[in-house]
Amino acid sequence: MQSSVVRFHTYVVEPKNLEEFLTRRAAVIDLIRAAHPGLIATRLVRLEDDSYTDTWQWESMAAMAAAFPMAKSPEAAAAWSLTSDSSAVNGEVVADR
Repeated sequence: MQSSVVRFHTYVVEPKNLEEFLTRRAAVIDLIRAAHPGLIATRLVRLEDDSYTDTWQWESMAAMAAAFPMAKSPEAAAAWSLTSDSSAVNGEVVADR
């Protein structure tokens, strides 16, 4: 059985930019899902230090890798231009309950 993979992004969004960021992020997700149905779920969480973790779950590493070029799309650039202090790491789901 092939397990799903996740990409965890962490970043900061200034409060004055949050509403616009959420709109742009939703557009990016819709764009990616239209071209790459392997995107299972996304979850944005505000942490106690006011940074965010943005988790994108994919059906496989191949599905995630196929969508990577879309990270350079104008829509993605517009969304991520509202973030700072960003980083990302990949992981494999080993247990779900």
